[in-house]
Amino acid sequence: MPSYKAVLFDLDGTLINSLHDIADSMNRVLEKKGYQTHDYDAYRYFVGRGLYNLVGRTLPESEKTEQNMRNLYQELLRDYEMNLLQSTVLYRGISDLLDALVSNGIRLTILSNKADHFTKKIAAELLKAWPFEVVLGSRDDVPRKPDPKGALMVCDALQLQPSDFLYLGDTSTDMQTAIAAGMYPVGVTWGFRTKAELLENGARTIIDKPMELLELLA
Repeated sequence: MPSYKAVLFDLDGTLINSLHDIADSMNRVLEKKGYQTHDYDAYRYFVGRGLYNLVGRTLPESEKTEQNMRNLYQELLRDYEMNLLQSTVLYRGISDLLDALVSNGIRLTILSNKADHFTKKIAAELLKAWPFEVVLGSRDDVPRKPDPKGALMVCDALQLQPSDFLYLGDTSTDMQTAIAAGMYPVGVTWGFRTKAELLENGARTIIDKPMELLELLA
């Protein structure tokens, strides 16, 4: 068993349950414009590729014009900026996991497809008790996952090799990113997608509770 030195976490669906805040913001924008809204279960499959792609997934095909997408995306950003911490919380067991990782000298990092400033704002509020060395979201020089560039930037920042990392995520996008970057892909079942999706996209280990990750460090 390799000796892992760091964990790269996905944010939404892995560390935090943000589904209701994202869905509520998007539904407010859709309702304001006269479009059909969607239930929370639908948003489990809409999210994962960033908020711009979320807009497209919620619209009828005939409404997915470039101008309309841009306008709705800007409205979504404004709404979400004001409401991103209304009901978003850490998943049960995450605090204990982070405490244990720190105690074992494991370095902590985050890579999200959420916009960088949203990612940093949420981490600064909900994860300030732990020493995350890199908190990185989508921005001009960080393409969205599954592009591995962001993950490799994290490696460079910590001066570690990809093989030193466990990558923890809840979607196919995360598993694809981990594999492309050369990290060990761990799928979590408490997030937004299914165990089957994780396995189909390369998860080498599946965990049902956060503390199970420690078994990979034994």
